[in-house]
Formats: sequence, C-alpha cells, structure tokens
Amino acid sequence: MEQEKNSSEEFSSGRQHLKDLTEIRSLMERSSSFISLSGLSGISAGIVGLIAAFMLHSRLSAVMDYSGTPVITDEARTGHIIFSLILSAVVLLVTFALAIFFTARKAKKSGLPVWDGSAKRLVVNLFVPLVTGGLFCLLLIYQRYDWLVIPSMLVFYGLSLLNAGKFTLSEIKWLGVSEILLGLISMLFLSQAILFWAAGFGLLNILYGLVMYYKYERAA
Repeated sequence: MEQEKNSSEEFSSGRQHLKDLTEIRSLMERSSSFISLSGLSGISAGIVGLIAAFMLHSRLSAVMDYSGTPVITDEARTGHIIFSLILSAVVLLVTFALAIFFTARKAKKSGLPVWDGSAKRLVVNLFVPLVTGGLFCLLLIYQRYDWLVIPSMLVFYGLSLLNAGKFTLSEIKWLGVSEILLGLISMLFLSQAILFWAAGFGLLNILYGLVMYYKYERAA
C-alpha cells in the first residue's frame, strides 16, 4: 500500500510539474508575441481596401490597358499617378489608425500592454518589407512599368505580413502567404490587376478579420 501511495504521489507531482511547465511556456509565448491584434482591424482594413479599389477602378479602367502600350498622354499619366499615390497614402494612414484603435481597445479589455517589446518587433518587421516595397513600386513607376505596380504591392504586402507573423498570432502568416500567391497570380492577368488588388487588400483582409474575431474575440 505504501508503494502504491508513493507512486500515486509521484504521478501527481509529475502532472503538476508538467502543468507548471505548460504555464511557463504559455507566459513566455505571451511575452514574446504580440497577441492583441484585433480581428476588427482586419475587417475595417478590408472595407477601406474595397472602397479604394472601387475608386481606382473607376478612374483607371478606362485608360489603362496594362500591356505596356501607352494609351494616355504623359500629362494624364502624371495625374493618375498622383491620384493613386495620394489614395494609397490615405488608405495606409486610415488602415493603421483603425488598427491602432481596435488593437488598443482589445488590449485594454484584456488587460495587456499595447506598446511593449513584442509590439515594437512586430512593427519593425512589418515596415521593413513594406517600405522596401513602396520604394520598389515608385521605381517601377519611374521606369514606366506601371502595370507591374499592383502585383508588386500585393507581393510586398504579403512579405510584410509573413515577416511580422513571427511576432504575433500565426494566422497573419497565412494571410501573408495568400497575399503573395495572389500577387504572383495577378502577374498572369495584368488586365484584371485592380480586381486582384480588391481581392487582396479587401476580401482577404475581411476574411482574416472575421476568422480572428470569431476565434479570439467573440467569446471573450
């Protein structure tokens, strides 16, 4: 009986040690990963992306054939480029403002810090490919490869998410991979590039946001 009691105590002790190790691992993962990203920020980003895609399509579809053959004057091209750059800047600012708002609200509700070490690593790893992609797209415009800008935006956006995914929830990595694949596929259908832009920056962001919201926030 004494031996059975000792075995039972050793088993219980082993289970407690395993539980403690699991909790320690969970705490370490929480401290090294930014887990306050809100699904609502993805949904709002997707809605903004769809609105921007509609505006781009309305302005550019009648004059851009994406074949490399000029169909507009240089003056008109400059006007369209300025419009597109301003729209892209507005979309970026609005998207990040909404992301900060919803993420801060979620963090406050969960009792978690918003701007800690994991958040800083996330932002740095997100913006390095994003800024690189922006400069690359400007160089494409400078070299008059306008029809390659939209696929490049999708690819670099995907690379940014994939790079940042190392410091947050794993779902963002799959969003990044999807954006990259969509950008590469859009290279085969350049005449429909704006539709791919709408799918990538609009629909995929909304789908990602819905998954995140129902998985992590709805029950909270």
